[in-house]
Amino acid sequence: MVIVTTITTELQAQQTDLQLVEKTVNYYLTGLVNNDAKTLKKAYHPTATMKWIGDDYKEVNAIKGLTEGMDGTPHKEKINTRVVSVNIAGDAASAQLEIQFPTFTYIDFMHLLKVDGEWKIVSKIYYTRQESK
Repeated sequence: MVIVTTITTELQAQQTDLQLVEKTVNYYLTGLVNNDAKTLKKAYHPTATMKWIGDDYKEVNAIKGLTEGMDGTPHKEKINTRVVSVNIAGDAASAQLEIQFPTFTYIDFMHLLKVDGEWKIVSKIYYTRQESK
C-alpha cells in the first residue's frame, strides 16, 4: 500500500509540473502571437539565452532578442501554435514547440528549470522551416 501511495503522489506531482511547464511555454506563445513583451517575459529567466544558426551561429539574451520591437499589436496574419512534446526530469524539463506563420514555421526547443519553485525557460534554440507554396 505504501508503494502505491508513493507512486500516486509522484504521478500527481509530475502532472502538476507538466501543467506548470505548459503554462510557462504558453506565456511565451501568447506573448509571441500577441506581440506582448510583458506576457512573454513571464516565461523566461532573466539570463535565458536564445541560439540559432542563420548565416552563422548566433546567441543573444532571449528576452532582449525576442521583445525588441514588440509593441503589443497582435500579428495580422494567422499564426498556429502547438506544444509538440514536454519531457520532465525532476527540476529540469524540455519542450518542443511549433509556431506556424503563413510562409514559415519556427521549431523551438526550450529548456526549462524549476527556479525557486517556478518553471522558467533558461534557453531556447530554434530552426526556421520555410513552407512550400
